[in-house]
Amino acid sequence: MASGGVKPSWRKPAGALGIIAWIFLWVILVASFSGWIGRLPVLAQLPIYIFTGVIWVLPLGGALRWMETGRWRSTPRGRPTP
Repeated sequence: MASGGVKPSWRKPAGALGIIAWIFLWVILVASFSGWIGRLPVLAQLPIYIFTGVIWVLPLGGALRWMETGRWRSTPRGRPTP
């Protein structure tokens, strides 16, 4: 890196590890219900797997924002956007 460059933030590696841990935990959670879900008819399984396949992404918005800016929310509470 050239002198005077921007110092890398520790948040990006920490956030990446956190995201990997979240995915790992989510997979374990969903897999723990696979026996119960597997006894359901296929048409009942489909919405469950679609839901669990999509919902895990929602917490990542805050994590990605934190990795980039250091804040969980896009704007502080109680303050209007400029």
